Amino acid sequence: MSNMKYFTSGLIKNNPSFVLVLGTCPALAVTTAAMNGVGMGMASTFVLVCSNLLVALLKNVIPDKVRIAAFIVVIATFVTIVDLVMKAYTPDLYKTLGIFIPLIVVNCIILGRAEAFAQKNKVHHAVLDGLGMGLGFTLALTIMGGIREILGNGSIFDIRLMSQEAKTILIFILPPGAFLTYGYLIAIMNRIKSRYNI
Repeated sequence: MSNMKYFTSGLIKNNPSFVLVLGTCPALAVTTAAMNGVGMGMASTFVLVCSNLLVALLKNVIPDKVRIAAFIVVIATFVTIVDLVMKAYTPDLYKTLGIFIPLIVVNCIILGRAEAFAQKNKVHHAVLDGLGMGLGFTLALTIMGGIREILGNGSIFDIRLMSQEAKTILIFILPPGAFLTYGYLIAIMNRIKSRYNI
């Protein structure tokens, strides 16, 4: 497999949200706006790349019996860094994302990639995989957030697309709207994959 395939796999073919259906908790909870999706996705990408890098470097050092515990400690370290940096430099986004930043520690995408990929592959492949999966997750959250923000608020990235008098569909910024949007996006992705043999 070429280096580019390690990177692009997470974008479309094995997109963590739309194909593997991982990380659904933050995908449903924080995507009321496109900016929330970008913030959560970038935070997860940083943790994913850094934890994959460290796990790949330490794979021969970590004993099998404490492998999962060691991975969680590595992930928690990078989540703490993200948490403190976001709290200091993007306090509004930090408040909006709330508890979902610390919950990156138990995000199944990150632990799953450490377990299934990073500990079995070379360091540069693990980094490319983490970057591809992270950007795929960011893309999925941003698309979801964008659709929900446009339909529910009439804006995207806080830029008004519709006049104040235009009717918006309130359900899309409420929890049921997250499920509707997610379901339709998974269906669209399945259709694209089957039609183009991705």
